[in-house]
Amino acid sequence: MQVKHTEIPDVIVIEPQIFGDERGFFYESYNEKVLLEKAGITEHFVQDNHSRSAKNILRGLHYQIQQPQGKLVRVVVGEVFDVAVDLRKSSRTFGQWVGTDLTAENKRQLWIPAGFAHGFVVVSEYAEFLYKTTNYYAPQYERTLLWNDPDLAIAWPIQAEPILSAKDKAGKLLRDAEVYA
Repeated sequence: MQVKHTEIPDVIVIEPQIFGDERGFFYESYNEKVLLEKAGITEHFVQDNHSRSAKNILRGLHYQIQQPQGKLVRVVVGEVFDVAVDLRKSSRTFGQWVGTDLTAENKRQLWIPAGFAHGFVVVSEYAEFLYKTTNYYAPQYERTLLWNDPDLAIAWPIQAEPILSAKDKAGKLLRDAEVYA
């Protein structure tokens, strides 16, 4: 496994060691001990989620203001552009974002600690997205940042308007959003 820190050092790209031959491939997608040793991730995961979305569907930018969730995310079918936005007011990277391509082919994972908003857009015909969380889903605490907030200026790799849920269309601008201390 290789660990690469992004421009926001707490957000980490994890590249697994893949063993492949004419039969296919094998890799370890999760190993608590290795994540601790190589990435310093000490959090315990309590929930796994799996979504499938079509091209141009954008999900996010979501976070829970209470019971915040760290997320270990990956794609098993297709390709997404995945984004994390730092919402920790005390952080030197508050209001900054990082994005990376996660694909079934590159098998990368992204570690997004608690204190961040998270979202992704599907750039392939469809994608299946899996993620582990460090806290349970609590809809009463869920908040959404507006995906196209001009102050964030996220460089989403899309040509047309994305397909959004009603919740995501009603997201708040960062300047009006609840954030972490």
